[in-house]
Amino acid sequence: MDANAALPDDPELLKAMIRELLACLKGTQQELAGVRQRLDQLLRRLYGPKSEAFRPDQPNLFALLDEPPAEPAPTAPVSDAPGSPEPASKPKPKRGHGRRRLPDDLPRERVVHDLSEAEKLCPCCQSLRVKMGEESSEQLDYRPAALFVREHVRLKYTCTKCLKTQTSEASDAPVSPIVVAPKPPQPIDGGLPGPGLLAHVVVSKYCDHLPLHRQESILARHGVELARSTMCDWVAAVANLLLPIYHAMLRDTLLSRVVQTDETHVPVQEPGSRKTKSGRLWIYVGDRNHPHLVYDYTPTKARAGPAKFLQGYRGYLQADAANVFDGLYRPGGIVEVGCWAHARRYFHEARDTDPIRSAEALARIGAFYGIEHEVSERALRENLIGDAAEALRLHERRERTLPKLHEFAAWLTEQSPRVLPKSPLGQALAYAQRQWPALVRFTEAGYLAIDNNASERALRAVAVGRKNWLFAGSDAGGKTAAVLYTLVQSCKRQGLDPFAYLQDVLTRWPSAGSTSALDFAPARWSATRPL
Repeated sequence: MDANAALPDDPELLKAMIRELLACLKGTQQELAGVRQRLDQLLRRLYGPKSEAFRPDQPNLFALLDEPPAEPAPTAPVSDAPGSPEPASKPKPKRGHGRRRLPDDLPRERVVHDLSEAEKLCPCCQSLRVKMGEESSEQLDYRPAALFVREHVRLKYTCTKCLKTQTSEASDAPVSPIVVAPKPPQPIDGGLPGPGLLAHVVVSKYCDHLPLHRQESILARHGVELARSTMCDWVAAVANLLLPIYHAMLRDTLLSRVVQTDETHVPVQEPGSRKTKSGRLWIYVGDRNHPHLVYDYTPTKARAGPAKFLQGYRGYLQADAANVFDGLYRPGGIVEVGCWAHARRYFHEARDTDPIRSAEALARIGAFYGIEHEVSERALRENLIGDAAEALRLHERRERTLPKLHEFAAWLTEQSPRVLPKSPLGQALAYAQRQWPALVRFTEAGYLAIDNNASERALRAVAVGRKNWLFAGSDAGGKTAAVLYTLVQSCKRQGLDPFAYLQDVLTRWPSAGSTSALDFAPARWSATRPL
C-alpha cells in the first residue's frame, strides 16, 4: 500500500502533524543526547583519569566520531574606506526587562542621608549651600517574623458592702459579690496557641509544605521550644474545630452542575508497625457557582469512598476512566464526562512505536484544544462571563468541534484493524473508542470542561507536600489533612491569603453561635467578614 495514501488531505491537519513529528524528533534527539552524555560519563569513570581538570586542547573523542571535519570559514574583506556600508544583519540590542515596581501597600521606612556641616559649605565662596530637592530610591528589605505573647487580663469587680456582710455573717449568699470579665472563646480552650500561631502552623504545612519537625526547628531559633507532637495535636484540634465549615462546603459542592474528581495515594503509618500502607486523598472540584475544592480521605481506593461522598448527587461527574467510578454512573443520576487529556496521553506514549499515526491523532486532538483556546480568548476580549461565555462556548463546540469529532471517530474506526491490539497505539485507539460517549459529552453544555486537569492541578499540592512530610501518622491524620487542605487550597482558588483567612476564622468561629457555617467558607468569607 502506498504510504501517501494513508495521509489526510487537510492542509491544516498536515501542518499540525508535521509540528507533532518535529516535536517527537526533537524529544528523541534530546533523549539521545542525554544517553550519549551518560555513556561518556560512564566511559570516563571506567577508563579516564579521575581528575576533573579541563584541557581545552583535548577534544571529545565521541564528538569527533560523529561530527564531520569543519572547513575554515571564508574571511570577509575588511574595508577601511570611509563611508563603507555596515553589514545589513546588525544584531539589535536586547531590551532589558527592568525591575518591577514594588507594591504600594507595603510599609515604607524613610531613611534620610544628609551631608555633613562641612560638606554643605561651597568650596568656592564658603557660603552655605541651600537644599534644592532630593533623590530617592527604593530597597526591598526583610524583617523576620516575630513571636509575641498575648496576655489576657480579666478584670474582677466586687461589691464591698456585700463582701463585708458575707464575711461578718459567715453565711452563704445566693449571688457571689465577685464577678470576673468573661474570656472570649478560644480555638483551643485552655491551650497555649493563639489564632495567629495556629494559622501559621497550618499554612506552613498544608500550603508551604513545611513538615512539623522543620517548624519545630524554626520556632526554636525564635527561642520557643515546642514539640512536634504538641503541634500535631494543635493541627488536629483546628481540623476538628473547623469540621462544620468543611461539611457545609461538601454539601454545597454537591449542588454543582458538574463535579470534577481525581485521587492520589498518601502513605499512612500503620499502628504498631514501622511500615506504611497506601491511603487515598480524593479531590472534588465544584463549578463556578459553588467554587470549592473539597478533599476526602479514604483508607483504600475502594468504590465505597466516592460512592459515599457523592451519595444523593445528581449531575455531571468528570473523571478519568478508572473502574472505581463505573458503578456510580446511572440514568437520571450521575452522568459521566470523559477527559481528553487522558486520551491524548495514550497517543503521546505511542509516538516512538508509531510516529505517523500518533502524530495525526495528536494533531486532531490539538485542534479541539485550539478551538477551546480561541473561544476563551474571544470571551476575554468581549468581556463575556458566566452564562454568556458558556453560551458562546456551546455554540462554537457544536459548529466547529462536533464535525472534527465525527472525523476523528471515523479515523479511529479506520485505523483500529491496522494495528496490533496490545501495541501502544492499539491501546490508545481502544481507550478512545471505549470512552467515546463520555469523551464527546463536553459538547452538550458550555459549562463542561474538555478535560479533568482542574482536579489534577488541585492534587499537585498533595503531591508536593507528600515529598516533604513523607507520610500521615494514621487514618485520623489523613482525615485531618483532608479538612485543612480543603480550606487552604480553596483560599488559593479564590485568590485569598490562607493565613489571613484562618487567623480571622479561628478568632470568630468559636463564638459564631448560629451563624451559617457556609458563610465562613473561603468563597463567601470576603463578603461576610467584618471590616
